[in-house]
Amino acid sequence: MNEILQVRPAAADDLPVILEMINEAARWLRTKDTDQWAQTWPSEEARDARVRRRLLSGNTWMVEENGSPVATVTYRQHGNQTLWTRDEQSQPAVYVSRLVVVRRAAGRGIGAALIDWAGQGGVRDWNAQWIRIDVWTANVALHNYFEKRGFRHCRTCPFGPETYPSAALFQKPAAEADEAAASRFAEVSVRRQAWR
Repeated sequence: MNEILQVRPAAADDLPVILEMINEAARWLRTKDTDQWAQTWPSEEARDARVRRRLLSGNTWMVEENGSPVATVTYRQHGNQTLWTRDEQSQPAVYVSRLVVVRRAAGRGIGAALIDWAGQGGVRDWNAQWIRIDVWTANVALHNYFEKRGFRHCRTCPFGPETYPSAALFQKPAAEADEAAASRFAEVSVRRQAWR
């Protein structure tokens, strides 16, 4: 049986925890057949600023298990205008990004369930019709991961890694979000205990 995990809006002081989650994932990815996050794009300062912006805008969430962080996800109503067309952006959608599960919690389906949870949040909050994600262009294993979860490859934008490395675009109907998977998360509004 899958346990219920707590999910809450990330707070400004979660930034170091989120950055360490990203760095841990980057170290793990270096052991795989991918160049994803092999180097911080475009720089560590720019990456940290992107993470901070999403966190402060209220789009980033933290997942806890027994008071300890196990995952983070960002989802929002509007996608990257460089990647998604004007027509696509006119359709209500939830755009998922920066989904990271700590290695000690990997293999339990938390990431896939979190995508469904975010999809249901987009349906609830702005009647999203689509769950969309831009994926690291060269990470074919990650493309396969999303396709196995019902996502369809829309296209890969003609950008090089130096321009924008996550240009493989995937989407699936928000109505296909797995309600049982999404129910693994209980939303809480405040931190249950401080992390350090």
